[in-house]
Amino acid sequence: MPLPSLTPRRQDRLIALCGLLGGVVLIVFKVYDRAGQVPLWAVLPPMLVMSALELVRRTRPVLAVSVGGLAFAASLFAGSLLATLIMYTDLLYAAVIYGSRRMSRVLHLTGGSTVLVLSTLAAIYGGTAGALLVAVVGSMIFLAPVWTGDVVRKHRQEAEAERLRAEQTALLSEMDRREAVGAERARMARELHDVVANHLSAIAIHATGVQSVARRRRLAEDDPLVEVLAVIRENSVQGLAEMRRMIGLLRDSGGGEADESYAAPDLAAVDALLAKARAAGQDIGLDFDLAEHGERGDVPVPVGLAAYRIVQESLTNALKHAGPGLVRLRLEFGPEELRIAVDSPYRGEAGRGLPGARAGLVGMAERAGLLGGSFEAGPRDGHWSVRAVLPRGRESEGRA
Repeated sequence: MPLPSLTPRRQDRLIALCGLLGGVVLIVFKVYDRAGQVPLWAVLPPMLVMSALELVRRTRPVLAVSVGGLAFAASLFAGSLLATLIMYTDLLYAAVIYGSRRMSRVLHLTGGSTVLVLSTLAAIYGGTAGALLVAVVGSMIFLAPVWTGDVVRKHRQEAEAERLRAEQTALLSEMDRREAVGAERARMARELHDVVANHLSAIAIHATGVQSVARRRRLAEDDPLVEVLAVIRENSVQGLAEMRRMIGLLRDSGGGEADESYAAPDLAAVDALLAKARAAGQDIGLDFDLAEHGERGDVPVPVGLAAYRIVQESLTNALKHAGPGLVRLRLEFGPEELRIAVDSPYRGEAGRGLPGARAGLVGMAERAGLLGGSFEAGPRDGHWSVRAVLPRGRESEGRA
């Protein structure tokens, strides 16, 4: 089980507490210079000041290192305590990490000057050996934390630069991907407009022309030929409208607001679908029935579009392949999912191998799968059954 990470403020508090407790233990056992001569009240204040400065080592590095230097000098005269020394070196390190570049240069200059002055005094009054010892110890106290902070800060800056470079590369890749997707959508829109839409327009124009001829010949409105021509023209015009909507959706890839005329259909248009299916199924003995269960509520747009297309394709397949009888459509609106059930009379005979056969079933399964739902279709108890389950939550919107 991974340990919970500490916030920077809690880390500073933990460092200050450890330094304080360590100093108290050393003072209690009198582990400091001139323990027999220096009273406790003289050693304790510098250590307390140093512990308090640990709390502002990130937010006020200049104040911390300045006051910490005075407290460290006082501890040298009062009685050097190891806890006070360690906390002072940590303040120097933090000043380089969290301070400005100028702070690093100042600490290098002051630390080097301090080591040089102390070594010179030791050489004058104690000889060469003492001067070398003071130089080594002074460098460890005043310069080693500064050098370490410089190295760590440099590595952090390099890591941050690499992270920004990686984010920039990912952003450029995403822009290239979106540009490629937009270009492909524009190409698909051109193909649909120039090829499929033109054919549908030709069908609608020819159907309108034939209707004009039928009216000139005074054919009755209930004549089968007139009714078939009306269905052909209505479906071709509807197909053109759907094609225009699809082309608009493909071209609207810039992230702006889409034209309202291109709005995707949803379950509110199911009644219109059933009305058209009833009109088209009268000649073959088909009737259609709709039953809704549960509260419809707010259905996400991707879910509503997928449900509309599944219902539309199911009704179309019933008109193509079902035998005479009743086609039952049932919509169940649950709090977490939408269930679609379509049962149509099953003839059980092999159909003709039409172009694009079974493509509708594949398309319905793909729509359900993209939303994280399920789909199945097949013969069951003398009916051709279509079952789809579409999640209504935010996960389905994210998948879409």
